[in-house]
Amino acid sequence: MSTDRHPSRRQVLEGLIAAGGTLAGLDAHAQASASAPAASAAPAPAPAPLDPKVAAALAEVSANEPGRPDDILIGQSTHFSGPVGPTSIKPARAVAWALDEFNRKGGVGGRNVRLIKLDDGYNPKRCVENVNKLIDEYKVVALHGLASTGNVGAVLPVLAEKKVPLICTYTGSPTVRAKHHPYHFTGTASYRDEVVQMVRNLVTTQRKDLGLIYQNSPFGQLMLPIVEEVCKEYGATLVVKTAVEVSGNGVEAQVAAMAAARPQAVLVISFGPSVVTSVRAVRNYIGIPVYVISVGMTGNVIGQLGDDSRGMAVTQVLPYPWRQTSLIIRDFTALMSAHGAEPDYEYLLGYLNVRVLLEGLKRVNPKKATSEAITRAMQNLGKIDMGGYPLNFGPNQHHGSKFVEITIVGPKQKFMR
Repeated sequence: MSTDRHPSRRQVLEGLIAAGGTLAGLDAHAQASASAPAASAAPAPAPAPLDPKVAAALAEVSANEPGRPDDILIGQSTHFSGPVGPTSIKPARAVAWALDEFNRKGGVGGRNVRLIKLDDGYNPKRCVENVNKLIDEYKVVALHGLASTGNVGAVLPVLAEKKVPLICTYTGSPTVRAKHHPYHFTGTASYRDEVVQMVRNLVTTQRKDLGLIYQNSPFGQLMLPIVEEVCKEYGATLVVKTAVEVSGNGVEAQVAAMAAARPQAVLVISFGPSVVTSVRAVRNYIGIPVYVISVGMTGNVIGQLGDDSRGMAVTQVLPYPWRQTSLIIRDFTALMSAHGAEPDYEYLLGYLNVRVLLEGLKRVNPKKATSEAITRAMQNLGKIDMGGYPLNFGPNQHHGSKFVEITIVGPKQKFMR
């Protein structure tokens, strides 16, 4: 049973190729163009002005620090403005703090690692322009921390042309990982890995008839066949599915219609306001377990849900940040404490990804820290244990982690393992 009619995966891809020959139209988060309403829909309201404290924080994390002539320069293009700009604050702070700590301890053979940051507002075209500027004008030797499916997909041809590595991004889209790319490396599991963990866990607990709420955007439309594929692979059945707008408008009626199919659990492959309305509607109209993909927790989703978040299952691609059972989490906790910050998954996202970058840089001759040398160092990392976080890289293995675990939202909106 389906409560929607949308283009096929092939149609989406063909449309994107026709539009620009890349994956630039894709977006794994709340990029406006990825979830634009139909022409007949009412125009979206203008975004509310940013809270002054948030605006000040964005100005802080987007500023570039002065450096030394011999610094090893890494480039980043990401969203320091726009509707999802605030989601960059915590990861950016964690990266800055980790780099400062690394440089104080000697850097790479006495050379500091410095990040040059440019704002793209989550726009793929601006991201490509920024990446070209970072490589051609700033002379960065590697890129780090790009975000969104569309932006990463748009720059992959640039990386291949200019032979500059991109090490760790803030998107788990399988689309940009499907084909081996000689200069693209990631340090966290993919969205497909998360779906596998959800479905496998539900099948193990004898919940095989599943419902799916996915986002009405290229992200959601490309994730739909992946969810269908995983369900088939693990013996589950999608008995009902519905596509929702990122705004969350109309979700209650859609979820109420899903109840007739009697799903035993619902997967939410979405983000932003639609996650809040979807989870709340499932609680009210169906009353079954809800599993949400990690990207769905961007922003204050749990805070908005309040008690409705209790019992919600959330996949995580990062280790649990509140239990110091591994060296990397102890290091992370100490860094957070030194800066008066409370550990959480958003800070850990920035910290862990930049640690992967630094693992590669530490294996480079400081006098020959070129793009070629850094690419080779990443490929030669092999199997390493980064303080309790296992990674596996090789010449044909550029996506180093398969780590996924399921957390449950408990009392006081706290994640529990």
